[in-house]
Amino acid sequence: MRISARADYAVRAMLELAALPTGATCSARELAAVQGIPQNFLENILTTLRQAGLVRTQRGPSGGSMLGRSADAITVADVLRAVEGPLTAVRDLRPEELAYAGAARALPELWCAVGRRLDEVLGAVTLCELATPAGDRAAR
Repeated sequence: MRISARADYAVRAMLELAALPTGATCSARELAAVQGIPQNFLENILTTLRQAGLVRTQRGPSGGSMLGRSADAITVADVLRAVEGPLTAVRDLRPEELAYAGAARALPELWCAVGRRLDEVLGAVTLCELATPAGDRAAR
């Protein structure tokens, strides 16, 4: 699996938002500075995440971005799907849409299995789990 810069930046920005106190916001400029992400690129990513319902924005002097729902209800898979589409694609097609002939005819089944495993792993990890230091998780 190849993680694009866009996907990496999206997850990093979402983790910063997950670490904020409830109801707090963070500007794109602050997020970009903390994570070393180009601000213009991040603003485009935040727009995509907002359209997916993963981020909300608040205007005004204390405005900025915040999570669209709680950090324990957003998985890494949710973020990746929002910015990249399906977790598994072959030449921009879903594995279920593929049909090969001859010796390669079983290959789409393998790509589907890879997609299921990715979904199992990335769908099982929430932003809350990643944004909370291990010591803090153990104390719960």
